[in-house]
Parts: sequence; C-alpha cells; structure tokens
Amino acid sequence: MQTTSPLTQSLPQKSDNNQSSQIRIAYFIMVHHKPDNFKLMFEKIYTRDQFYLIHIDRKAKEKFTEEIQQYLIHFPNVYILESMNIVAGGFSMIQAELNAMEYLLNAATEWDYFINLSGEDYPLKSQNIIRLFLTANNGRNYIFYYDQKFYRPDTLRRIQNHFTELTHKISSLIYKRDFMEGVTPYIGGKWFIFTRETCAFLTNNKRVMDFEDYLLPAESFFQTVLMNTAFKDIIVNDDKRAFIEKPFFNKDQYQAQLIESLKMNNQLFIRKINNKIHQNIIKYIDDTYILPLPYVDEIERELKRNEWGTQYS
Repeated sequence: MQTTSPLTQSLPQKSDNNQSSQIRIAYFIMVHHKPDNFKLMFEKIYTRDQFYLIHIDRKAKEKFTEEIQQYLIHFPNVYILESMNIVAGGFSMIQAELNAMEYLLNAATEWDYFINLSGEDYPLKSQNIIRLFLTANNGRNYIFYYDQKFYRPDTLRRIQNHFTELTHKISSLIYKRDFMEGVTPYIGGKWFIFTRETCAFLTNNKRVMDFEDYLLPAESFFQTVLMNTAFKDIIVNDDKRAFIEKPFFNKDQYQAQLIESLKMNNQLFIRKINNKIHQNIIKYIDDTYILPLPYVDEIERELKRNEWGTQYS
C-alpha cells in the first residue's frame, strides 16, 4: 500500500487534558466536498493526543483538495492518505478503509479504536465523553449487521452476481457466481467503531483475503467477515450514529421526534446535519454536548433488534 507522508514528522505523546488512562481514537475521515462542514466537525473531534487520517476523493475538485490540505497543515497529528476514486457502495470504499487501518497501525501504537467518518458527520458528544464510553466498553466492536437472507432477501443479488466497479460507478454488466461455501452473508451500514486488534486482523489475516477476492459491497464486507469469524462474539449491533432523514411532511415535528430519540439513546455521532435546516437539533446538541450519555442496556436492545429486525439503516 502506498500512502503520502504525514503532514508533520512527529506525533505528540501527551494528552492536552492528561487523560492517559482513557483509550485513544484513530479517526479516518473521507471527504470530497463541503469543506466548511468538514472543518466544523474536525475542530470538534480534534485533540493533540489522538490520531487523524484524511482521505480526499480523487474526483474532488482541485480547489477543494488544496483548501483541505492547507487547512490541515496547522494540526500536528494529522495524516493524509493517498487518494483513490471512491464509488458509492463499491469495494473501493472498503479498500480505502483497509488502507487506512494499515497506515494507522504502522504510524502509531498508541491508539485503541478506529472510527470511520465522512466529512458530513458531526459529534453528538465531546471527545472526553466519547472516550469515556469506549474506555468503559473497551474490547467491543460497533457495527450494524443483519442476516442478509433473513432480513434483506431483496439484496441477495449483490452476492449472487459479480459487479465490476468502474471509475465513477458500478458497471451494469454482471455475471453469476456461487457464494462462499460455509459463509453466512450479512448486510448493514458503512459506519463502524473497531478495536485496534480487529483492524490488525482485517489487514493481516489470510482468511480475510478470501473475502477481499470476493469483493463484497461496502454495506456487507466487514459484517460478513467479522460475523463469520471469532470476532462475532464481541460485536454490538449498533454503529453509534444517528441519521437525519428527509421528512415528507412536518419538518418541525420530525426534528422534535429525533431529539426525543437522542435523549433515550447513546449515539456518539449524527450524519448529514445541516446548520441551516436542523437548527433545533443543533441547539439540542450544543445544550447537551458535555452531559453524560444516557444509560442504555445494549444487550436488551440488541435482543429486541434481533427479534423484530426493525432498525435497519
């Protein structure tokens, strides 16, 4: 794997807040547009004792790329990954994430968790609270997963057919193939929180190469790999993200309902928030940003999710 050099030559070893007992996070952030959104999010999650790797899509406009690079040069513990063309839903996204894991594993030994984000994400809680949560739950992985045959049979064509990934899209030309023998296909979302040990397994284990050769789509690869290995036992069926949807009717009512949901759950990030549209939600986040997460019995919630299968994202 080839990557660029870090923006600076040294990585700080001390926490600004003397939080050496807390876990450290390695963030991988994929961006391609909306620089202001990215900057707002980045400044919220940045600390000098953690690690940040940024991928700028090769298709991004030159002006955007230059703006992000110039902005990041002021932060001492930030790296930039060699650019790839990312195709939505394709294996290129998985490859970039595997590259990122390998890069960060080689760059530093002082991180404990890998979190992937997009440039349109936003933290619901401060880094201190997020780190406290992961410290208390150290050793668990967080990702949404569902038995594809049972919960999403409509998507089985993704594994029954081989799709060729082109530069900007998935080719319409397909051919049939048999699925991997003895492997249960899973599906879920693209967002996750993985332990360092999980990342080392995903980037170095020969078993994973079989799945790579199969080129599972972005919503299936990590779920299928981990749920068919010993890592199945440490996965929590949750990616810790809240999602902004586009309501068809009353937007104010939708935002009020989402805020009530946030009060009862322990998500750590929210996706695709807009400071012009979601002002009520942003105010709620600002008001609760440094307050502790609500207690959630994750085992009970996971049992209910597995029973009803109603929370697919």
